[in-house]
Amino acid sequence: MSARKTRLKKKPVEGELSVEKKADEEEPEDKQEELKRTGEEVKTPEKEKEKTATAEEQARKARKEKEEEEEIVEERIYTVPLGRAWIAPRQKHSPKAVRLLRGFITRHMKVGQDSVKITNEVNERIWSRGIEKPPREVRIRATKDTEGIVTVRLAEGD
Repeated sequence: MSARKTRLKKKPVEGELSVEKKADEEEPEDKQEELKRTGEEVKTPEKEKEKTATAEEQARKARKEKEEEEEIVEERIYTVPLGRAWIAPRQKHSPKAVRLLRGFITRHMKVGQDSVKITNEVNERIWSRGIEKPPREVRIRATKDTEGIVTVRLAEGD
């Protein structure tokens, strides 16, 4: 049998632990009481979640208003075939499908590849079944603004 070394651990004294716990427990109460006395709001996780939720809603509204305010020069609805993505290796089908979509929009809307913005909803649609199985085709709505930037969104109802 091999000899094992055993280490002796210091066991904390019960009185010390209880003093530390009590001190930790009292501090948050004191802080809350001070905040109440000074008239400041007591921060709770629920209130902070509500604030972030309202901030997100305001950001969404601002984006929608911005989209409506943009002057649309040209708007078209396409059914983009993505079947050629299957020429690529299996683990590269979805990235290839995104590149095919970008190339299709570049050709049909007559803009550079840097001017094509694909929204998250289109990207999520392509990647919905994973990297190996993107859809064979996708219906999109392409809008070109005055600056020549084309935004690609899913067509309504898809």
